[in-house]
Amino acid sequence: MSGRGQAKGCVATFVERKTRLSIGIKMPNRSAASMDAAIRKLYHVLPKIAFQTFTTDWGKKFSCYATIESDLKIPVYFCDAYSAWQRGSNENSNGLLREFFPKRTNFDFVSQNQLQEAVALINNRPRKCLDWKTPHEVFSEELLHLI
Repeated sequence: MSGRGQAKGCVATFVERKTRLSIGIKMPNRSAASMDAAIRKLYHVLPKIAFQTFTTDWGKKFSCYATIESDLKIPVYFCDAYSAWQRGSNENSNGLLREFFPKRTNFDFVSQNQLQEAVALINNRPRKCLDWKTPHEVFSEELLHLI
């Protein structure tokens, strides 16, 4: 999110659990309608077989979950309240994104291209938990096994 009170712009971050692949989609505000649009955009970018479930926190921006479940046929799961550790991969990914966009960054002035460049660098960074492969490499390998 942009610094509170500064701007409405924010970024929806999605992380594939097994491969740690990150995707960031810029949103104009924190509304459920904006989140719904971001999830649908993600759904149309990824191969359908790669998008099987969705886990989120209890924020009001996810009140669109019933529509997502019924329209896209994707089960939505919720973490326990105040349990960020249940979304550890996402929290870690957000921390990596903060290396490029520190707190108080006004996302109204960050373009989708700037966001994509940062996410590409994150996805091409080798990770110890992936046996020193990059999230991009591991995601590509996993997709080949699914197809």
